[in-house]
Amino acid sequence: MSAIYILWLRELRRYVRSRAQVVASLGQPLLYLLALGFGLGPVFQRAGEGSYVQFVAPGVIAMTVLFSSVFSGMGLLWDRQFGFLKETLVAPVPRIQVMLGRTLGGATVACIQGLLVAVVAFVAGFRVVDLRMLPLALLFMGLIAALFSALGTAIGSAIENIQGFQLTMNFLVMPVFFLSGALFPLDHLPRVLSVITRMDPLAYGVDGLRSTLIGRAEFGLAADVAVLAAVALVLLGAGSHLFSKIEV
Repeated sequence: MSAIYILWLRELRRYVRSRAQVVASLGQPLLYLLALGFGLGPVFQRAGEGSYVQFVAPGVIAMTVLFSSVFSGMGLLWDRQFGFLKETLVAPVPRIQVMLGRTLGGATVACIQGLLVAVVAFVAGFRVVDLRMLPLALLFMGLIAALFSALGTAIGSAIENIQGFQLTMNFLVMPVFFLSGALFPLDHLPRVLSVITRMDPLAYGVDGLRSTLIGRAEFGLAADVAVLAAVALVLLGAGSHLFSKIEV
């Protein structure tokens, strides 16, 4: 357990020290929140859906957690390139502890990023319907972060160069985000698109955040938690297996 804590703490320290990276990583979520939130607000309101900022804020928070957590796997490639990973793997601790420490560290950083965007959303006019649901909202942020941090670690373990990791992540992450319903309602979709969105694990994370923060649900809280937890466990198992096979 000490190895998990040390690696978790290292990821947090790396995040705190990289102030420029923190600011840069918030640029895209703020663009979606402010530009789309206020730009499409009148259209969304005329359609009888209310405030678009209120609707899109949970989706942008989920997007922030998604991007921050999944790209934490890039740190694995940097550590492999500069030799830190080799020093870590020769330590007398099980590799699964190393993997869990890195994954939990990436997930924690992603949740912090999500909370920062939530603060900006509050300043922009977003309001939580029921404050008593905030702990559940944090749970959904944690599940999204753990799920996609495990995915990033798994892919980072299987790929040996940063360029390949970036291409693979962009190929996976962008469809996952745009098909999650983060930017548009999931009701009244064409049948094919509705089936595809139900296969997207992020859709359940967005739905969980939207349900807890603004009281608007599509699948139900129980289904959201069950799907996210099940996929997270599968990806943690896959990530642990791939990480155990890594060679440096």
